Amino acid sequence: MDRNAGQKRSPGAFLYPQIAPFDTRMIDVGGGHRIYVEQSGNPDGQPVIVCHGGPGGGSSPAMRRFFDPQHYRIVLFDQRGCGQSRPMAATENNTTWDLVADMERIRTLLGIDAWMIFGGSWGSTLALLYAEAHPGRVTGLILRGIFLATRAELDWFYTGAAGQFFPDLWHEFIRPIPEDERGDLIKAYHRRLFSGDYAQECRYGRHWAMWENALASVDYDGHPAEAPSDYTRAFSRLENHYFTHGAFLEADDQILRDRHRIEHIPALLIQGRFDMICPPVNAWTLAQGWARARLTFVPASGHAMSEPRIASELVLATDRMRA
Repeated sequence: MDRNAGQKRSPGAFLYPQIAPFDTRMIDVGGGHRIYVEQSGNPDGQPVIVCHGGPGGGSSPAMRRFFDPQHYRIVLFDQRGCGQSRPMAATENNTTWDLVADMERIRTLLGIDAWMIFGGSWGSTLALLYAEAHPGRVTGLILRGIFLATRAELDWFYTGAAGQFFPDLWHEFIRPIPEDERGDLIKAYHRRLFSGDYAQECRYGRHWAMWENALASVDYDGHPAEAPSDYTRAFSRLENHYFTHGAFLEADDQILRDRHRIEHIPALLIQGRFDMICPPVNAWTLAQGWARARLTFVPASGHAMSEPRIASELVLATDRMRA
């Protein structure tokens, strides 16, 4: 039930207070990887796992604030190679299906029979693929900034279409790459992000990350905050690794092809109307014919979960999904 049913929400309102985790641990998942997992909220509450974006973005304490801590048992984890998981920026034994298996390992280890999944951007991709692989283990989906990991979406962002709206930022993104390599920017950046030269990888990682970060919010003011070099290197290497391999999908349309497996699961889709990273057509396409899916286009909003109207809709969604 919605704890604020009938009330009109103002943008940014109703975020829950910050809480500390009651359990943190590192889990050995094999392949040389150890992943960070935490639990917060009510240990006996409705379980929900949060899939962060990227790939490579890592979880954040702010992600706990979208859930009523008295009702939800909130599980956050850092996917392989990022956040507090180790080794940092590692791409060996790091595929979409490794992450799906990691989620199952977490669920089993924590003794959870089935859980809700909350994810945005790449987190929505991972949530959908996990649900399609394990539909009996998912009670509901709350997804933001839908990314279906198709070639068309990568082309939108890395061949110049999005750059038509931000020509100055696009110029900065392609400037470090020689003109004869600009026909495939994912490949060109891959050479440099995996060169073995740490300083070069950090330098090109900064360019890769800043292109995406600058387009995340409709409130971009021309001065995106710079993240630490270790973070941008890990984020950029992991994202490029996954995009180079087509997110390790069996087919370009795999998520839509297999959607029939999850059509019994209730889903709330939150999509910024002016999302320049994951265009709204993705959410629209996913929702068509899915009777239990409810799509909300959020006006005057882009991609970031921190945008006031997006954040408010996400809290409203977690309230509606109370079991």
